[in-house]
Amino acid sequence: MKKLLTALLFAPFLAFANGAELHLDKAPDVQGDKAALQNGAKLFVNYCLNCHGASYVRYNRLTELGLTEDQIKDNLMFTAEKIGEPMRVAIRSDEAKKWFGATPPDLSVIARSRASEFGSGADWLYTYLRSFYRDENRPTGWNNVVFENVGMPHILYELQGVQKLNAEHKLELVTPGKLSAAEYDKQVADLVGFLVWIGEPQAGFRKSLGLGVLAFLAVLFVLAYALKREYWKDVH
Repeated sequence: MKKLLTALLFAPFLAFANGAELHLDKAPDVQGDKAALQNGAKLFVNYCLNCHGASYVRYNRLTELGLTEDQIKDNLMFTAEKIGEPMRVAIRSDEAKKWFGATPPDLSVIARSRASEFGSGADWLYTYLRSFYRDENRPTGWNNVVFENVGMPHILYELQGVQKLNAEHKLELVTPGKLSAAEYDKQVADLVGFLVWIGEPQAGFRKSLGLGVLAFLAVLFVLAYALKREYWKDVH
């Protein structure tokens, strides 16, 4: 019985130790850059919203990024008619499952769900979108170092170019895309930044409010301690 309890106690640590280590690149933090987030929104609508929705986010939330309702309607609304509608996908789920083998997931909270002991969800997405390579054995013709045998094709290949795995199992660019490596990384950083933002649009306010509360508690502690000393000075 004692051995069984010991085994159950250490089972999670053994599972963690046996898991494959995942090397993730650090994603740039663009949450304070509205221009970058606006560009990320444009990339999301043009490249991702064909298959992936963000149904927990309404189009009018994008005004918080500095966009006007007219700009949103004219440039970003292709699957909705009203500014208050969610960012739903146009493709039917049954058709998507037939084409890709699985229904493409909603991306509203993808940046939060991909967080792990290896890095944040933003790190995972940033590395993933830069790690596609040609694999003729896959139905889509693409594979990914971070997500092996992924069903998703490389939707940004025109921007990045075509990569392959060389003999050392490292990615190598064989056909250049429209952008340089640095330019492509910047576009991916903006897209990932937008995915992080839609996961919690009020994250900036929450963090600033938290700092304000901590500052208030620090001042309150000083005052309370001074009051305590004043009350108890004659007792001692």
